Amino acid sequence: MYDRLIKGGQLYDGSGGEPRTADVAIQGDRIVEVGPSISGAARETIDADGAIVTPAWIDIHTHYDGQVTWDAEMNPSASHGVGTIVMGNCGVGFAPVAPGGEQDLIELMEGVEDIPGTALHEGMPWGAWRSYPEYLDFLAGREYALNISSLVAHGAVRNYVMGERGRTNQAATEGDLEQMCDIVEEAIRAGAVGFSTSRILGHRSIQGEPVPGTFANDAEVMIIARALKRAGKGLFQIIPSSTLGPGREGFEEHSSLEQELDLIASVSRESGRPATFTLFQVGSWQDKWREAIARVKQGNASGAQVYPQVGSRPTGLVLSMRTYHGWMMKPTYRKLLPLSVEDRLLELRKPEVKRAILSEENAAEGVPMGSMEFGISNAELDMDKTFVLTSDSTYEPLPETSVAALAGDTNLTPESWLYDYLVEDAGNMVIVLFTNYSDGNLDAVRDMQMDPATVTGLSDAGAHVSLIFDAVNPTYQLTYWSRDR
Repeated sequence: MYDRLIKGGQLYDGSGGEPRTADVAIQGDRIVEVGPSISGAARETIDADGAIVTPAWIDIHTHYDGQVTWDAEMNPSASHGVGTIVMGNCGVGFAPVAPGGEQDLIELMEGVEDIPGTALHEGMPWGAWRSYPEYLDFLAGREYALNISSLVAHGAVRNYVMGERGRTNQAATEGDLEQMCDIVEEAIRAGAVGFSTSRILGHRSIQGEPVPGTFANDAEVMIIARALKRAGKGLFQIIPSSTLGPGREGFEEHSSLEQELDLIASVSRESGRPATFTLFQVGSWQDKWREAIARVKQGNASGAQVYPQVGSRPTGLVLSMRTYHGWMMKPTYRKLLPLSVEDRLLELRKPEVKRAILSEENAAEGVPMGSMEFGISNAELDMDKTFVLTSDSTYEPLPETSVAALAGDTNLTPESWLYDYLVEDAGNMVIVLFTNYSDGNLDAVRDMQMDPATVTGLSDAGAHVSLIFDAVNPTYQLTYWSRDR
């Protein structure tokens, strides 16, 4: 008598081979038989005809650091086949935390990952831990729908050791470095699966301050490598300075991609541990990712263990009048904020209101510099890569369906067309694809994923809760890449 029998599913077993129709028998917490037709009895039988059966995913790039303290279900990841999450990415996390340092970490997470500060402030049991081992002890006392693992974050470590100094470009002292090294080693020995940092200028706290570690010098980065070496385990995760390419306001690189890759390879060689970093295809860079992978392979041939982390699809910002859009800082729009969404839309549909909003400069005050409202309102959204989002949408849309193309069939500018579309209905949404769609297709995504040097990640699950919806990447990976395309 099996405990559970899954019948007739299309089995992707994770080995890379072709899928096959098979039954899977489970006893206790183990798969005990896989075959074309298992006839034994079971306490529960699941008809999987027409469905995909696959091992649970390990999602290596998530931000559940706050949600994990109050939620057991861990959705949306658990509902999309994830069995293990790795949180604490991008140098942001909540341990260690000094007395009175909670708000700094909340503002950092809110600015970088767009997780509402009110939820983090009210939902997390602040005071239940100070050190990283105490944070893990707290999590170990809870039950979850999936397995939890965590990186110790540079932002939290630097904030704990250096306080306000850690949120500037001030170099750490020798004493600071020793203390950070000890904290990271302690965290990894206690169960952290590694260390994370971010060096990209676009990652800022809600107040506009760069993420602690953005300007960390090579000595500070290499002291972390020493901590990993002493611990004898763990990996190093980094968002390089130049990950989104040059020349974008707020995202200018402070060292070249080549310099960053050489530094990452040095960290891996010095520590003897693996390292991973985010890699996209972006705008003017087009084939820069190919150069990056080639450089990684050169470094790996000389003793490094570096794995570029690539996405399953473009990164897209979802805009609507209920969430985020480009007119949030316009003075006329801000006067309408006290109204309900429906009443606000009634006002926004008036021609004189539209003319005012489209002609105004952004308000100089009232919106935090590190907020998504500020970032999106001051960004130059590419209308050639902006698409109406419906239940029939694809992440590989035809360029002729873009907002720019749709506006070209009218006498309206793309911004004017987009305004009319979004204010027509509160449910109307568009998506702005800003990575991995530079050629108007996903050929680069496929090539990045098929390269043996890379790993798949970047779901950002738990973050950007009304802006980026990539927590569904495991499902997308199976349906679009493994099955459809």
